[in-house]
Amino acid sequence: MTPLPPLTSSMAREHAQATLSVDLDALAANWRLLAEMSAPAECAAVVKADAYGIGIEPAVRALARAGCRTFFVAHVSEGARARLALGVGSPHTIYVLNGILEDAATFAAYVEYGLRPILVSAEQIHAWEAHARTSGRPLPAAVQIDTGMRRLGLDPAAFAEFAGALVRADAAFPLALVMTHFVSSEVRDDPINDHQIARFKKTIALVPGVAASMANSSGIFLPQKPLFDLVRPGYALYGGNPHQDLANPMQPVVRLEAPIIQLHHIEAGETVGYNAQWTAKRPSRLATIGVGYADGIPRNAMATDDHDGGEAIVLGKRCPFAGRVSMDLIIIDVTDVDDPALKAGTPVELLGRDITVDDLAARSKTIGYEILTGLGRRYHRVYRGGT
Repeated sequence: MTPLPPLTSSMAREHAQATLSVDLDALAANWRLLAEMSAPAECAAVVKADAYGIGIEPAVRALARAGCRTFFVAHVSEGARARLALGVGSPHTIYVLNGILEDAATFAAYVEYGLRPILVSAEQIHAWEAHARTSGRPLPAAVQIDTGMRRLGLDPAAFAEFAGALVRADAAFPLALVMTHFVSSEVRDDPINDHQIARFKKTIALVPGVAASMANSSGIFLPQKPLFDLVRPGYALYGGNPHQDLANPMQPVVRLEAPIIQLHHIEAGETVGYNAQWTAKRPSRLATIGVGYADGIPRNAMATDDHDGGEAIVLGKRCPFAGRVSMDLIIIDVTDVDDPALKAGTPVELLGRDITVDDLAARSKTIGYEILTGLGRRYHRVYRGGT
């Protein structure tokens, strides 16, 4: 039996039903803008969740070339990927946000890949102290303070019990960073922001000389300027709007396009899609593309008779979805596209400069974070710039 030929990159491109383009120059420009706004604080980059869906390896390389020295991931496996992308022995610092699992393999991975844990409990502090003493080498770590999120971290009172021991000259490990996380930084006038900032300032006063970090993407823009020593933008790096009610200062990073598979006409009164949720109010022309909720376009982007759903750009015209988003397919109402170039194969833009991740999220009753991190693996991915 003749073996099947391997799938080459050109074949993958030809067979893909959609293309996700990632602008690494825009990613770098977003980081430089945030770094300039945050100076003299250091600007790190959060690259968890496969760099918010764009690909951790190309993202960390582009950010490092732009000048980023510190990265944050959620899991050890992500940290290992980031380290390998940057180069074993590279001087960049990589923090792992989700604490540690207290087993030998996890401890070994931290050492092997040069990762720093963010310790979130008294038990984890004790475990890392024991590991550091056994290893006989300095193993820097961070500690997270819970100032209101109630998700991970030590209560300030609990941290106070450790503070003196953590900064002694004979401490088991170097305390490299103390951090916390905002509850509602995208809402500039939320009183919880001032409450958290005050709690954090009081807490870090217990460990003078240790770097402190609080601001995420939205936190950088708060009028209180809670920048401290290091900021940790994530969403804004990838083009997401750090504001809830202001224009987006960030450049778009992703563009999603798919070709039309089929065009067809229906008469007024005919229904479209699962459960007949959308009814044509006039004779209509419909286009079907090979993207669906399995590719990260939310099922809630559906259009019904009484609800506007997602939209797409077709030959420069903004066109609404028609009916439910299927697992692999979306139907688009292209009746108003009066262009002879409209045919099977015509590209349709789902995300880009005109329809942002925040736009699609709003029409899907979700947030842009979910749109970005859910971008599927079936796309042909094209990376531009970043050199």
